[in-house]
Amino acid sequence: MKEKYMFLLALKLLEYEIRELTEYSKTCLECFEQLQTKLDELCRFIAREENEARWSEWEHHDEIREYAEKLRESSVKALCDMEKYQSECLLNRRADMSEYIGLLSRSVASELERLHIGPSSKVLFIGAGALPVSALTIAKSIGAEVMGLDIDPHAVHLAKHAAKASGLASKVQFSNQNSRELRFTKEATHIIVASLVKNKQEVLTELQETIHNRAKVIVRYGNGLKSIFNYPFDTGAAEGWKPIYRSRSNAIYDYAVLEKCERKRMPC
Repeated sequence: MKEKYMFLLALKLLEYEIRELTEYSKTCLECFEQLQTKLDELCRFIAREENEARWSEWEHHDEIREYAEKLRESSVKALCDMEKYQSECLLNRRADMSEYIGLLSRSVASELERLHIGPSSKVLFIGAGALPVSALTIAKSIGAEVMGLDIDPHAVHLAKHAAKASGLASKVQFSNQNSRELRFTKEATHIIVASLVKNKQEVLTELQETIHNRAKVIVRYGNGLKSIFNYPFDTGAAEGWKPIYRSRSNAIYDYAVLEKCERKRMPC
């Protein structure tokens, strides 16, 4: 019983500190350094095997579920603000890559080995963010053409400048348009949905009508303990889609590769 409440306390403390530091950072830029440290601590918290075991034992406890969801909302908001800050730092040549960004870069590299993205690929990235590490990594390491989408105009503005500062503006574009409005969506060979995109099923429903049948959709998500820093996703509930691969690793998120079901055979 004691272990359960210590685990609950850890979730509460992380949520409180991340939420407060996010608020402080609005008026004190120096607080971003502490916020970065706290988000890195959250990554390490997720990676600990003992915390995974605790989650498996108590995930259905009402209060644990409540604070896990609160922690996710606070950490997602914090990360969005942090990415904007780090993107602005990159533009001012004073960037300091956080542990999270380093982990994300390594996760992207691991994904690319399996996804068969090549120089002739066209990659649509939904939920690119203000510091589009994934999009820039794909363009730089492979040479593929990338279109990043984000609903936040400020994030799109910063992402464009980050691409320019990285010398990748000719390979990576960014927009806050809906995917259905873009010609690029119909031409895309790969579509990546970020783990911080909440309405994944809605996104898949939109893509169902616009992408071609050979396109691969990569949905990043975090179930279980990883859901305190990522939005979850049930691959079995993705009507009209066929999962062809599911990752399960020590990365900060997991991902599933989906293909559209043929119309005459739906549902899969």
